[in-house]
Amino acid sequence: MTNFTARRTMMVDTQVRPSDVTKFPIIDAMLSVPREVYVPATMQEAAYIGENLDIAAGRVVLEPRTFGKMLDALMIDVDDVVLDIACGLGYSTAVLAQMCDFVVAVEDDDARAAQAQETLSAQGVDNAAVMTGPLAEGSAKSGPYDIIMVHGAVHTVPDALLDQLREGGRIACIFAEGALGVVRIGLKIDGTVNWRFAFNAGAPVLTGFEKQAAFSL
Repeated sequence: MTNFTARRTMMVDTQVRPSDVTKFPIIDAMLSVPREVYVPATMQEAAYIGENLDIAAGRVVLEPRTFGKMLDALMIDVDDVVLDIACGLGYSTAVLAQMCDFVVAVEDDDARAAQAQETLSAQGVDNAAVMTGPLAEGSAKSGPYDIIMVHGAVHTVPDALLDQLREGGRIACIFAEGALGVVRIGLKIDGTVNWRFAFNAGAPVLTGFEKQAAFSL
């Protein structure tokens, strides 16, 4: 029988802590949330590998290092309300729910959204809700948000999503640039999101966040 608890500890000790992620709330959440229940049943043995885990075409569970460093850079507070874009089967939502007040997760696939909500409920995560809809549209009715986290790469971030970020709020995105992607953290000041470099990481570009074709006559 697989000892997933031991694998979880090894994941944190060999992939997360060495990447300068040391904040207790992050370490505690990543040690306690069973990553293996938030992936397809056939992929449970691979749940703790140190790379992005493909769960569907163009969709991944971000590698633990990338996810942990994004959490660290966002400076999440216990009172924050978080928008979790492209939550997949709910792993990121479960981790975030341990660190903040409430999580609104968005998934564009009905079956994945239903499975995520079912698993979250079965795991006793009662401060999160999974919404189904286009990823790039977020969930304006539940906003504005203190934190927005996007689990996949982007070429551009739609204004409709940035408008849901509260003044002083933070957003984390992986921007697809060349062979290596770049994680940037955006801070909303005076209604404008100002981006800064955080670290390098890669992921597939999400539907709705692709480059817009230039208009020509």
